[in-house]
Amino acid sequence: MLSATEDLIGRNVADQIGGIGQLPLKTLFDQLPEHIFIKDRLSRFVFANSSILDGHAAAVGRLIGKSDFDLFDFETANGFYSVEQQLMSSGCAVSDRLETYPVPGARSKWMLTTKSPLRNGVGEVIGLIGVARDITERKRQDDLRRGHAGLLEMIARGQPLGAVLPALVRLIEANLDGISASVLLFDPDKNSLHHGAAPGLAEAYVQLIDGTVIGDNKGSCGTAAWSGQPVMVSDVQSDPRWADYRSLGTLYGFRSCWSTPILDAHGALLGTFALYSASVREPTPLEAELTAMATDIAGIAIERRRSEDRIQFMAHHDPLTGLANRTLFWEHFSRALHQARRENRRLTVTYIDLDNFKQINDRFGHGVGDQVLKQLARRLGDCVRTTDLAVRLGGDEFALVFSNSSCDEQDVVRRLQVIRSEVSRPVEIEGLRIRATCSMGVAFFPQDGEEPDTLLASADAAMYRAKQSGRDTLIVSEPVQAAAG
Repeated sequence: MLSATEDLIGRNVADQIGGIGQLPLKTLFDQLPEHIFIKDRLSRFVFANSSILDGHAAAVGRLIGKSDFDLFDFETANGFYSVEQQLMSSGCAVSDRLETYPVPGARSKWMLTTKSPLRNGVGEVIGLIGVARDITERKRQDDLRRGHAGLLEMIARGQPLGAVLPALVRLIEANLDGISASVLLFDPDKNSLHHGAAPGLAEAYVQLIDGTVIGDNKGSCGTAAWSGQPVMVSDVQSDPRWADYRSLGTLYGFRSCWSTPILDAHGALLGTFALYSASVREPTPLEAELTAMATDIAGIAIERRRSEDRIQFMAHHDPLTGLANRTLFWEHFSRALHQARRENRRLTVTYIDLDNFKQINDRFGHGVGDQVLKQLARRLGDCVRTTDLAVRLGGDEFALVFSNSSCDEQDVVRRLQVIRSEVSRPVEIEGLRIRATCSMGVAFFPQDGEEPDTLLASADAAMYRAKQSGRDTLIVSEPVQAAAG
């Protein structure tokens, strides 16, 4: 049996439910978030709830008696009209149709719409009734998830940064209004930022900021890279961090710039991600959310690219000295020889062996010996041009390949004598002065061989003759027979 209190609550609830039944139908529909509307046979509105009116009242007033042609551009309105007229002709409902329409001053809306024929008492179609749900945010999230997954797939497939980073920037820009984005890459050797991707920015501006040195008050990106923290400049015309760059905002049409450092898994700087806006303001929560996503993906892409570059470098370079290894030597040597043969020009290969290097290891230890090798390798690398190749063949043996040589053979020999003298200078390690001389053997294409292995064998044989002649000297392969030392 109900208590007096329970009975009173029950009567109040019953009264409220009964009151709902007495509310006008429009009042009930106005409280629904869905767009509910009725149109006549000519697709003119005869009823619309407030959800629709809130979206259009400022532009056209009330909708009754109007059609979509009064609200939208011809192409959009005609698309709605064609579907509705087909519905009323066939008498078949259209369920869960994805529709989009532009909104002045804002992003287009996406609606999931169901339209059903409206019939009179004798079953004739006299119009339609529609229910539409706003799924703009859901679709944005779906598109963003697909874009995110697509970018990760590009990274997993090893696509170059030149493809991944522009795709990332375009995805961010597609989800924001009035925003341009950019990625700058950090160059630790130059302590500066360089162009990564900025398809929405003026090319001239991209060129101007390419090579920005990081530091305090170096714009948004330079300062963010220097501090390791996000830098949110709401007005580039008044913020002191933009003191040296204010004219750029005026020239290229932006007033605020928000930059966030891109870091690797250990917190080391990889670059920066920036958003540019034409208005004076702080970033919105959505812009902050997309910035976090962008810096995360950019970090993964850049770090993977650097890891792949390191793997590639390790596969082709000696881990101790950093010089090219045998694998890269044969690739470069064969390619250079092919070009020399095709262009009918000379090519030089030099075989280098350090003299009595075993004695250095025995006397000072292998740790000191490794330091000697590293310093001598650095000297060899500093003595060659970008078109040449310095190689550690193994142990204390090295090789040099000179291509595109416009000098005669005696000029090449004189250049190698300078390199031999440079290698023979004492090395200072841990307070010790250690001198490691070298013997060199030189062979020339085409007279000393036309294949890589033949030429290297000729240079190797000449190097052994240099050893036999007293070391710390240079011998040119037969038949040239030029020697010095």
